[in-house]
Formats: sequence, structure tokens, C-alpha cells
Amino acid sequence: MDQRIPRARWIAVWCLAVLWIGLIVGRLSYLQLYRYSDYLGRAQRQQQHMVEVNPERGTVYDRRGRELAVSIPMDDLVADPGDVKDAAMVARLLSRVIKVPAEEIERKLNDASEIFPLARKLTPEQATRVGDLNLRGIYTQKENHRVYPQHDLAAHVLGFVDVDEHGLGGIELELDKMIRGRPGHILVQSDARRRWFDRSEVPGLPGTPVTLTIDETIQYIAEKELARAIADTHAQSGVIVVQDPNTGELLAVANWPTFDPNDAGKFSDESRIDRAVASAYEPGSTFKVITLGGAIEDGVIKPTDMLDCQMGSIVVAGRLIHDHKPYGVISVQHVLEVSSDVGAIKVALRQGEPRFFQTIRRFHFGELTGIELPGENRGLFRRLEDWTPSSIGSLAMGQEISVTPIQMVSAISAIANGGTVYRPRVVKSMGKRSGALENVSYQKPQPTQGFDSDTAATMRELMEDVILNGTGKPARIAGYTDGGKSGTAQKIDPTTGRYSLHDYVASFTGFAPLNDPAVTILVALDSPVGAHLGGDVAGPVFKRVAEQVLPYMDVAHDVPPGSEPGDAIMAAKAPRKPPAKDLLAAKKRESNMAGVRANSTGAQFPLAPQNAGNMTTVEFGGDAGIVVPPFAGATVRGVTEACVKLGLTPILVGNGVAVEQTPEAGARIARGGHVTVRFERTNSGGASGNVSGSDSGNAPGSRGGAAGSSTAGSAGPTN
Repeated sequence: MDQRIPRARWIAVWCLAVLWIGLIVGRLSYLQLYRYSDYLGRAQRQQQHMVEVNPERGTVYDRRGRELAVSIPMDDLVADPGDVKDAAMVARLLSRVIKVPAEEIERKLNDASEIFPLARKLTPEQATRVGDLNLRGIYTQKENHRVYPQHDLAAHVLGFVDVDEHGLGGIELELDKMIRGRPGHILVQSDARRRWFDRSEVPGLPGTPVTLTIDETIQYIAEKELARAIADTHAQSGVIVVQDPNTGELLAVANWPTFDPNDAGKFSDESRIDRAVASAYEPGSTFKVITLGGAIEDGVIKPTDMLDCQMGSIVVAGRLIHDHKPYGVISVQHVLEVSSDVGAIKVALRQGEPRFFQTIRRFHFGELTGIELPGENRGLFRRLEDWTPSSIGSLAMGQEISVTPIQMVSAISAIANGGTVYRPRVVKSMGKRSGALENVSYQKPQPTQGFDSDTAATMRELMEDVILNGTGKPARIAGYTDGGKSGTAQKIDPTTGRYSLHDYVASFTGFAPLNDPAVTILVALDSPVGAHLGGDVAGPVFKRVAEQVLPYMDVAHDVPPGSEPGDAIMAAKAPRKPPAKDLLAAKKRESNMAGVRANSTGAQFPLAPQNAGNMTTVEFGGDAGIVVPPFAGATVRGVTEACVKLGLTPILVGNGVAVEQTPEAGARIARGGHVTVRFERTNSGGASGNVSGSDSGNAPGSRGGAAGSSTAGSAGPTN
């Protein structure tokens, strides 16, 4: 009996031991086989810390390769709260360096459970001072940060980024996925006391570089003149847009108020609005170029037709509309010169609602342009079935329709270039990414046709006469011909829902030079104080911008220096619109001009622009001299480019084809000497003033002399 008791005890102990071992093996098996991933993840979260490193965003360049936005490595201040023993003391010391309240730093250190950034973009001096403090758990780390070297220049186009380098406006937002690139990572391993014992880094992939159509110098000119205009007029806000009419590329987009994208958070939301694409306004009298152009194209009127403006009043569907001044019987040409609302309404009524609607649609009003900028406003243009009986009268003078500045400048550019509507663009090209990220390419939007070349040429001449004979003289450019139209549009009073008697949008849109437009410029000032007529307020701003931009672009003068505005041009003016057969004759003659001509000495002088560099240079009197070629029958552009290639200074008078020159062909003059060439339009036999742009890069259709804009009278709501 006594022997059986110990044996039973041993059996019980062994059974308990086997059970215990089985439970342990089972638990370990469960943990290893079924819970392995879970516990491994927990361990990694406790021991490993992943820090994302901002990638190097793609550099943004202007059209000439100048840097507008770059990413550079800068020091960030990083804290590991597990290593900080005295948060109050650390906060007190750091507060003096990074200029952040000590209480805020201490609170962050106490609340944080893992590594976090305390401050970003330290200056070199701040980084050095932090290093000198030698605080445990506090260190600096290099990271890419976005910097805008020109500060507020083109701020609304470029946009800005947040603290994590994500785009929040402009190109930075619109192309963020491509510009941002792929972030890098730093993997840090620590022990139970949060002491680091290993670190590995995965580098990021740089973003795609972007080249804009913006020109840094032209942008500076536009912003400088806009700031001056705001100071002079005390307007609430303003926009200047400079566009290449032959491509649709925007050369400058200036907005006021503006901001510095390096520190965008310090500026109001109002300052960060890109009004060129996001703000719509009623165009007022600038829209009359569309009204008249559509009717001329449809053949319902001609510039010489006479209209009875009924001494300044008209009733449309029971609505009485007053003109800003009383006019009687005047020509269609004069309607644009004096900006008569009654005349414009009568033109639209002749064309009729369906055709007028289609005219407006051809210029894409009421549609998104697709420009590469966020927040674009499509404007307002109602469907034909939604028009009221009086809508045609309102639309004719630029009411009941709202447009954005880029829509309006693109429409005027179409008139300048011969009728082609190019969608506005701000991205010129994008580079290709390397590595794992995809290659990218940029597709240019396809142009459409607004007016035919004949209609566009006629409208250019009408817009020219506005400045020579109308109220747009403040927009007259020294040394160049120009064309344009102004508007003074009443704003809607939000309290009454009616047109305000005090607040206006004063605008001017024009192009230069008239013979071969290089730029289209829109100026719009919101609610100027005091003087508010578009020609008087926005016209001088257009003039100042154009007089700086055109020489910068090396555009040759086409008005003799020192001449009175319009004198030389008016002396050379010919009938308005040569017949189609003269256009064909002009094209044929210009094509024949592409060959070389022999001067009286037998030397060969090619007049085609592509060959102008081959002209003969001779020696006389021991000094280098140039033989003047025969320019008879050449276009303005052909003469200009030939003179520039030869080193001569052209003085161009009139428009059409060359008919007279001084000195005569074959004469020898010193390099840099002046050659005066007079141009005329001819109506029979030979070349016409309507020279197609296909041979020399000019826009198709006839060109006039000096041009400009008209402004409203004092009483009209939209002139």
C-alpha cells in the first residue's frame, strides 16, 4: 500500500508534466503558425519607424529656361520623444532658436509617441545652433523643400505646396502627380528604450520638370504695370494677360492682389485667386467685335452700311435701351468707333438669333478652355432655347454673358491671327521621367476657326479705326500700329440684383503690331475709383505694357520714329477690303518674290526671309558697307527680316506691299543705316494689300495701319 502511493504520485506528476508541455507546445505552435504575422507586425511597429522623405519635385522653368520653382535640400528639425528626458528644458532651449513658444514645443514632445518634425526649412544659422545645443533626441535631417526664387512673380500660375510638398494651387496642383515624383523613406530601428541601433534609406524618384509658356521678363512687366494701375485707380483687383496670338501660348498672367508662394499661408484666400481663369465678368463693349464680325461674315452687313441709331434709344422686346450718347445715321464702321449700343443691337437683329448664337459658340464662350490651371470658370452663355426675347439686344452689347479674361483674350487673338481660335496654354513642354515612373508627353489642343481670314482682316481695320478716330487714343503705342477694343461693363449690385451705377469693370483688349501681330494684351480693372471708362483707365496700361514687351521681343517698329500717331498710316491707307482675286494675286506675287533678285550692280539679294542672311556685303571707302536690295513688292515682314539680317534699321510706313524706298536699290550705306520703305495696298493686277500669312508667317487677310480701342461714353452701361 505504502509502495503504491509514491508510484501513483509519480504517474500524476508525469501526466501533469506531459499536459503542461503539450499546452506549451500547442501555444507556441499557435503563436508561430497562426499569429506569427500579427506579432511580427506589432514588433516592427514597436521597433521600426518609417519616416517619409519628400521627393525632389520637378523644376518649373519659364519659356527661356529660367527657374521659377525649384526643390532644394534644407534642414528639418526632428524630435524623438522617447529619447527626450527633460521636455521642459529642451522646449525652452529650442524656443529661442526656431521662434516657437516653449509651451507649444513641450506639449508636442509630451503628446508624441514616435518621431515627428518639430520645424521645417531651418536656415543654415538655425541648423548650426541646434547642432551646438547637442540635445538628446533632437536632430536635423536633410529634406527637399520647394522654393520660389522670384517670390511673388507668376505666383498664381505656379501655385504653392503644403508642408508635405503636395501641390495646392496653380501648376503645382494641376500637374502634382507628375511634378511631385515618388517619395523616399528612412527606416529606423530602435530597442525597448527607443534607442536607435540601425537605419536604412530608400531614395525617392525625382518629379517631371515642366517648361511653361510664361516669359519671366514679360511677366515682370505685366505685374509691375498692374501694380501701378491698381495704385493709380484704387481698383479692388485687376488682371493682365499677354498671349501669343499665333499659338495661344500665354506669355504672362498677372493678378492683383498677389501673394508669395514661399509663405502662402500668411496671405488671404482672396489674394490666392487666379482671376484670369477663375473670375468671370460681363465683357461689355469689347464683345461688340464678335457681334459685328459675325454679321460681316454672314454677309448681312458691310462696314460701309449706314445704320439709324435713333438718337440713342431703341426698344427690344418691350425693353428700352439707351445709348451713352445720341447718334443718328452712322456707318457700321463708326458704330465700333463710338461704341454705340443701339448700332450693335441693330447689327445683331439683322443677323438673327440662330446665326448670332452660332457666332458666339465658335469662340467657345461658355465652355472650359482646358488650360492647365485649376479652378477654371466656364463663364455663362445660355442655350438658344433659354434666351428671352430681349437677350439678343443684351448680348449684342456684351450683357447676359460672362467671360473669363483668358476666354476674351483668346477671342481677340483669333481676330489678330486671321480667324483661328487657339485654346490658351500655359504649359510648353514636360520632360520625361527616368526609372520606374512612366514617360509623359504633352498634347497640344487643336485649334478651330472663329472667323474666316477676310472677316478677321476687316475687323482688324475696324479696330484700327477705333483708335485713329474714336475714343481709344490713350492706348496708342509709340512706334507701332495696334488694334483693340475697350469695355466699361456695369457690375451687378448684390443688394438690388440690378446693374450698379457706381461699380464697373474697365477693360481693354488689343494686339500689336497690326501688320503682323506678335502679342495680344488684355487689361481688366475691377471697380476703379473715379475715372472708370475702359479706354481711359485700362487703355494706358495696355500702352505701357506693349511699349515694353514689343522691343523686348525684338519686334520691328512699323511707325516712323517721331511721327504723330496715325499720320504716316493714314497717308498710306487704301480701300478697305480688296476682292478675293486680289488676294490670290497677292499670294502668287509673294510666292514669286521668294526667289532672289538682281540689283543694278549684278549682286544677288534674296528677299525671302529664310535667305535674308545671304545678302551681299561690300567694301567702300575703307569701311564695311551694305548694298541696299530692291524691296519693291515685298511684305512688311519680309522687309523687316531682311533688314535685320543685313544689319540695317528699317523705317516702315503704311501697309500692304512695298512701293517706294529710300535709299534706292543698289545704294551702299553703312551698317546700321536707316532704310525707309513705304507700303500701299493695290486693287488691280498685281499684289494686294491682303497678303496671305502662309508665305511669311503673317496672319491671313488685309492689315491696316495704326489701330487701337474705343471706350464708352459717360452714360452707357457697357461701352
